[in-house]
This record gives sequence, C-alpha cells and structure tokens, in this order.
Amino acid sequence: MDSRFRGNDSLMNVQLVVIGAGPGGYAAAFLAADLGMEVAIVEKESNPGGVCLYRGCIPSKALLHVAKIISEAKHAKAFGIEYNEPKIDVNKLRDWKKSVVSKLTGGLGQLAKARKIKYIQGEASFINSNTLKIKKADGTNEEMSFQKAILATGSRPAVIPNLPKSPDIWDSTTALDLESIPENLLLVGGGYIGMELGTAYYELGSKVSVVEMTPGLLQGADRDLADILYKRVKGLFTKIMLETKVVKMETSSKGITVTFADKEGKEFKEEYNKVLVSIGRKPNSENLGLENTKVKVTPRGFVEVNDQRQTADPNIFAIGDIAGDPMLAHKASAEGRVAVEAIAGHKVAFEPQAIPAVVFTDPEIAWAGLTEIEAAKAGREVTVVKFPWAASGRALTLDRTDGLTKLIVDPKTQRVLGVGIVGVGAGEMIAEGVVAIEMGAVAADLKLSIHPHPTLSETIMEAAESFFGHSTHIYKPKK
Repeated sequence: MDSRFRGNDSLMNVQLVVIGAGPGGYAAAFLAADLGMEVAIVEKESNPGGVCLYRGCIPSKALLHVAKIISEAKHAKAFGIEYNEPKIDVNKLRDWKKSVVSKLTGGLGQLAKARKIKYIQGEASFINSNTLKIKKADGTNEEMSFQKAILATGSRPAVIPNLPKSPDIWDSTTALDLESIPENLLLVGGGYIGMELGTAYYELGSKVSVVEMTPGLLQGADRDLADILYKRVKGLFTKIMLETKVVKMETSSKGITVTFADKEGKEFKEEYNKVLVSIGRKPNSENLGLENTKVKVTPRGFVEVNDQRQTADPNIFAIGDIAGDPMLAHKASAEGRVAVEAIAGHKVAFEPQAIPAVVFTDPEIAWAGLTEIEAAKAGREVTVVKFPWAASGRALTLDRTDGLTKLIVDPKTQRVLGVGIVGVGAGEMIAEGVVAIEMGAVAADLKLSIHPHPTLSETIMEAAESFFGHSTHIYKPKK
C-alpha cells in the first residue's frame, strides 16, 4: 500500500473503507478495488447485499413473480383455459425465496474475494475522521485507520409510535419472511411497499384491505398512472380506506383490532389477523459515531453531501438511503460509483436528469424525469401526450389493455422531460425513457426511432407521434 495511506502501524490500515454492503456499498467497493485501491467493507451480514438483497428488492420481487403466475393462471379463463385452484406450499415457497437470496449474496461474496477486498462482518462507528472502531460478529473489537470512508448504511422501516408489541403486526421485513398467509391482512400505508406486498398476499389467498391518510394511493406518482392501478385493486381488495387515520391498535384473540377515523373524524373498528405497517423508511444514521467527525446530519436523519457525495468531513462520503431521497437501490449504486471516482481524483458529479422509479404491482407503474405533479408545483409549462393501451395490438393480445404511456414534453424545444408508464412490464420499458431524457432527446427522436411490432414499446413511439398529431392508432389531431 502507498506509504501516504499508512497511519498507526498497530492498527489495520486501508485506503478506503465502505461501511455497509448494499447495492451502493458493494458497487462502490468493487469499483474502488478495480481502480487499484486497497479496500475494506464492514457489514453486519456474512455476505454483501444489504437490505435490498436480503430483505427488500429481491425477495419481494421473487414473491411478486409467484403472485403474477397465480394471477395469470386465473386470467387465462378469459381465453378459454381453466386451471384448478393453486395449492400453495408456504414452506417450499419460503425456501425458494431464500435460495434466490443466498445465490445472489453468495455470488457477491465470491466477487469481493476475487477483488481481494477485506470483508469484515461487524458494525463500525467513528472514533474520529480517520479511525473506526469495529465490533466484529465474533464479539471482538478492532480498530481501523483509513484515508477515506464511504457511508452506505441504508435505511429501515419507519414505525408508528405506541403500537402494541405483537407478532401479528408486521413491517416489510417480517412480511417477506412468509411466516403464514393470513386470512385477513390490513396494509397501513398506500405507498409502493404496501401496494406491492398487498397485491402479492392477495394472490396468495389473503383478503386485503388498505388504509391511507391521503386522498389517493401512491402519492408520488401522477394521478392518471396511479388511477389505473386503483381501478384494478379496487376490484381485488376488500376495502380501500382513503383519507382515513389509524387511531389505535389492540391485540385480540383473532389478531389485531384497529380503530380508524375517517375524514369527518368518525371512528370505527375492524378486526384483522395481521397488520402490515408500511409508512416509509428512515435512514440509518444513528450509533455511527458521526458526532466524532465533521459530518452534518439533517433533522430527518439524512447525511448532508455535495455533488461528489462528500460530506462536510472531507474524509467521509455518503451514498444511498442515508444520503437522501429517493431511497432506491439503483440511485445508491450510481452514487457509489461517483463517490469512488471522486476519491480517485476524477472530475465527476452526481447530476442525473432522470432516476427511474418502478412500482412492481400489477399493473406496474414506472416513471422517470419530470412528472406532471412536479411541473405543476414549479409552474412549468409542459405538453403532455398520452397513448392508451386500448389502442395497442400487443396489449390486446395479452388481454391487458389497462395501461397508458405518456410523455412530458417542453412545448418550445420539444425536448422530452419526463416519461410515465402504467401497464404490464412498465418497469422494463422505462429504461428507454431514462436514456431519452439523459441524452436530451426530442419528441421527434422517439417518433423516428423504429420500434418492433407488435410490442408494448411501440406505445412510446406512438405517444411521441401523437405530440405531432398523427399517431397511427389513435386519432387526436394537433390543435
């Protein structure tokens, strides 16, 4: 190792230490090793992966894939094909989900070894701006000196205060444990986590209800996209209680008794076997010894960073959920690469034009760039063009016309500012929108790019055509 990076020879010394090995942390560590740095990772789990792989993105998508198969089998009745009711072996389903997680995390562990990264299972806290105290998984303590550190400690589910302690009250982590399939399940919160897990449990056999304080589900999404999902789940869920608050939860012989208050303040009670609380996430910025450094933390618990993801302490960088919204795995990975390149002396900045968001419900909802909600708040003039999937030949062959593709375009420059899609496979399609926005594409670029037929991707091309008033499959002359 370069002598410039040596500190006290009695300590373990590294050029870069990454604290946390989620999608941001391991992406940063791997790139740093590839660039020739001596790297260490400190992580609670035995292998890299973080919440995303162990208790979030991956296990939830595995569960949603199972739900999709069940849903499609039911839907096949419309084509004249009928299947028997599915027999669900919860133990086997749980084991399959665990196998997916173990394959991915084990593979990442092998990649860390191949890159000669020092992997320490344990928890780290700062003694000062150049030294860590590490409480290792075996119970021993160790100190490490470093030149640079990257904080990638992620987030955890937010909780409602004063809830009774009960195994019948779940958060997203316990819901993914697949302990059982409850007969009646209440979702507290109509955001993306609740809606994803709620639709999965519905397909697995639960009667699902949702309570949401605001007037609509998925408040971050434009209403025309969210409304299509709302229409579908309204026919699936037992109850959707909007503008309704949870006043109290009490344990009972059947599970949990919940007291609600509607928008007029009228209270009523319902009984559920299980309650899934999914009201957002909080950054893991406590118990890290940040008070022993120059790092600044906001009242919401986020670490303040600049465009290079450097904190107020020049030796410490922060990425992912701890560095602010949006709390998305792919945003963390991108930030990790920027932080490492900045440490390596490259001229870089984290300044994406579009960070895609995907809600893996059925139908999926995805958007990137400017939304109509954001444009309205900013008072920005935009032209919104839409292509309904009822006019898509491919959507008709799938019998899934419950979809919409829209572009948000600058009326003067014709530049594509935002893309929104709702429908089956929307999460795969949104990448084209991200590239268009990042490349500064104009509507004509999408219109003139020949898309394969018959595909759902054609809806992006036809939405662009409709900006000029001549989409082939809808008649909407330009005013």
